[in-house]
Amino acid sequence: MSPSGCGRDTDGAARAIAEAVARRSYGKLVALLAMRTRDVAAAEDALADAFAAALAEWPERGCPANPEAWLMTVARRRAIDGARHRRVGDEVTNQLTILADEIDEREAGALPDRRLALLFACTHPALEAAIRTPLMLQVVLGLEAKTIASAFLMSPAAMSKRLVRAKNKIREAGIPFSVPEREELPGRLAAVLEAVYAAYAEGWTDPVGGDTGSRDLTGEALFLAQLLVELLPEEPETIGLLALMLYAQARCDARRDAAGDYVPLSAQDPATWNAPMIAAADALLRRASACNAIGRFQLEAALQSAHVHRCRTHRPNWMRSCNSMMRCSRLQRRRWSR
Repeated sequence: MSPSGCGRDTDGAARAIAEAVARRSYGKLVALLAMRTRDVAAAEDALADAFAAALAEWPERGCPANPEAWLMTVARRRAIDGARHRRVGDEVTNQLTILADEIDEREAGALPDRRLALLFACTHPALEAAIRTPLMLQVVLGLEAKTIASAFLMSPAAMSKRLVRAKNKIREAGIPFSVPEREELPGRLAAVLEAVYAAYAEGWTDPVGGDTGSRDLTGEALFLAQLLVELLPEEPETIGLLALMLYAQARCDARRDAAGDYVPLSAQDPATWNAPMIAAADALLRRASACNAIGRFQLEAALQSAHVHRCRTHRPNWMRSCNSMMRCSRLQRRRWSR
């Protein structure tokens, strides 16, 4: 243990640090722990045990210099013990032992990020289409079942049962935790984009900007969108999604007044918007439109761009945006008709 970060912690300080790590790295840790065994539920259980151990030990022994690596080490040990206790076979134990060796080698540095692989695992054809986005929201981004249930107009109990069945399916079918081959992406990318945007929207709904968890959720969604653009630099809908999110995020500080009341777009002061972020969104939207393949997120980003232009210049910009999208639509229809 190292005193770095929290020293001889009180219970409250240790809990605050553990909660911050959970918000920041929950999906990353689950993905890394589950990538070999493909048992998401067991990974979540082991990680929950690790957080419980942290709350018991950190107040007495101090916070580790690398909390994520500490949690990962404890979690994989609990997972190995659990596998042996359940007698699920030498193969699973061996996989976890290999993972343990890999984690030990990295404990002094940053842990790898496997969330994109987990996102795509959740879109595997063996899983029902209706459960893919809820599964990604819980496993990768850490949303509670009751929050997801509310968004999908279901009871928490029903949503929990469906999520459990989906995790069991991943384990039983041996669904790989990997990014699909390029020819498989068109059928699976849409669900990933939907989940990332749903996570961003959930964070965006924080009414006064005071919910730290929601702020972290928007940041995580933006990070995942950026990873997707790096992974698929020529995929226009991925680029369009990031542009759309940046347009919205650029106005984040202006959408509520000092009392926490909503400020409509027409009443916001454009001078308070994040200009570099808007410029980045503009560049992304131009890049996406050059691909000549229109899609939902590009259309929504184009509407955001038109709103930004209108508010900044007090002149409408609908025709240029509409003409650009119509040109892409015509080109796309021509390709489909060939």
